[in-house]
Formats: sequence, C-alpha cells, structure tokens
Amino acid sequence: MTTRTERNEEKQKELIREENRELRKKIVLTAAKVILIIIVISLIFYFYTTYISSKIITVKEERIINEKIPESFNGLKIIQISDIHYGTTIFKDDIANLVKLINERNPDLVIFTGDLINKDYKLHEKEKEYLIKQLKNIKSTLGKYAIYGEEDEKYFDSIMTQSQFIILDNSYDLIYKNSNTPILIVGINTNNTDLEKSYAYFKEPTHNSNIYTISLLHKPDEIDSLIEKHNSDLILAGHSHNGQIRIPKIGGIIKKDGAKKYINEYYKINNSEIYISSGIGTNELGFRLFCRPSINFFRISSK
Repeated sequence: MTTRTERNEEKQKELIREENRELRKKIVLTAAKVILIIIVISLIFYFYTTYISSKIITVKEERIINEKIPESFNGLKIIQISDIHYGTTIFKDDIANLVKLINERNPDLVIFTGDLINKDYKLHEKEKEYLIKQLKNIKSTLGKYAIYGEEDEKYFDSIMTQSQFIILDNSYDLIYKNSNTPILIVGINTNNTDLEKSYAYFKEPTHNSNIYTISLLHKPDEIDSLIEKHNSDLILAGHSHNGQIRIPKIGGIIKKDGAKKYINEYYKINNSEIYISSGIGTNELGFRLFCRPSINFFRISSK
C-alpha cells in the first residue's frame, strides 16, 4: 500500500510530465509556425523575383536637350533595348510583350545594344523563326540598329538582319529627318573594338565636326577609352543590368567584367550623357531584385 507521501510524489511527477508535454507541444507549434513563415516568405520572394521583378518590363522615359541637335530632329523618339538573353527568364510571350511596348510608343529609332540569346541556350529553329517574326514587327520611322554583345555569336547575324536591323560593326551611319542636316550614329563591336574604324566619319573631307553623335557600345567600362579619343554627345550601353540585384543605399551588387566601374543607369562625363540599360533578361543568376527589366525611351530636342 502506497503512502500519502508516495502518492504526492507520483502526482507531482505526473504534473511535471504534463508540463513537459505542453512545453513540447508549444515548441513544435512554434517551430511549425516559423517553418511556415519561412516557406511563405520564400514563396513570396521566389514569386516576386521570378515573375514580377524579372518579368514585368518598365519603361524609363528621359528628355535629352542639346543645342547640337538639328531642329528637324526636335521630338525624335529613340527606344533602346538591351540584353534580352533569350532562354534565361525571357521566352516567346515576353518577346511579344516587348514588341508591343515598343510599338505603342511609335519610335523613330530603335537601338539594340547587345546580347540577344543566352550563350548556353540551344535555340530551336521554330524559336528562331518566331524571334525573327517578332523583331521584324518592331516599327520605326528612321531605322533599327544593333551592335554585338559578347554573347552574340551563332544566331545573331541572321536573326537581326532578317528582322531588318542594321548591324553597326565598328561602323557608323548618318540619319536624316526632313532636312540635309543629319545626326551620326556609331556602333562599336565589343568583341573586336576598333574605335578608329568606328569613327571614320570624322576623317571624311566633308565631315561636320559639330555633328550630334550617338555612340552605341555594349560594355560600359569601355566608355573611358571612347571619350578619351572621340567626342560623343549620347552614349548608350548595356551589359551591366544595373547590377541586377540592387540594395537600397548600396546600389547594384553584381558587377560583371566590363561593367565594374559603370554600373548605374546614368552618368555624365564632360559633355557626354551616358545611359546604361538594365536590360530585359538576366545572367546566370536567373532573377532580379529591386532592378526591373526595362527599355529606355528618349525624346531628343535642341531646346
């Protein structure tokens, strides 16, 4: 027969066991809540970075005023696209949406500053045909121009030429609009840079030394060598993706070769205004954060 003391001890032990069970339940419930919160946050982060921050294209509008711009070009609309990297986060539907965004703005000039297809993506023939069809549908009143990025190798020439883009390969073109006074557009090949050939216009006996000049290059860190030797009023570049992941008060954190010094969307050096596109696609990381894909939309005028 158990004594009262023994019964009290047994009851005390049972109370302690019950308290331990309740504590374990609370720990399990708390851990489950924490895991659920982590899963929800991870899903939100994945959804945002993959389907919002990396997919929804924004349009950045800028007004450029320069007294060198001929009056006939006042109000000229230029759209710059860059770094599509088809096969990363960008596929057929995204290309159709991109073309729609461009055509809605009725541009006079459309400029592509390199990296059309992701270097590791195997493009199927039907996709190639689709790209040609869509890019050919891009409308412009004065022309479409493109330059090479470091990943533009196998498919680039055939897709862009069949899409009615003029490829500027260390070369230039004169653009006229309702007068005999043109502006100059220069395209630099980042894979085989030849600045003297690119700016050969200024060696022509009839050249205009004060002509408004737009320079296209892919890797923005080549800007210093460009402006050291040649005057350029507007420089459009890509490659950096503006860092692809941008942290408030810190800026872009992914710095690629060729975009370590110039990574942000705008700089002004001497008389050169420099715009660097955040691009459309992504690099190997495969997502963006606080750095939406974008197209640059410029309106230029002399006053």
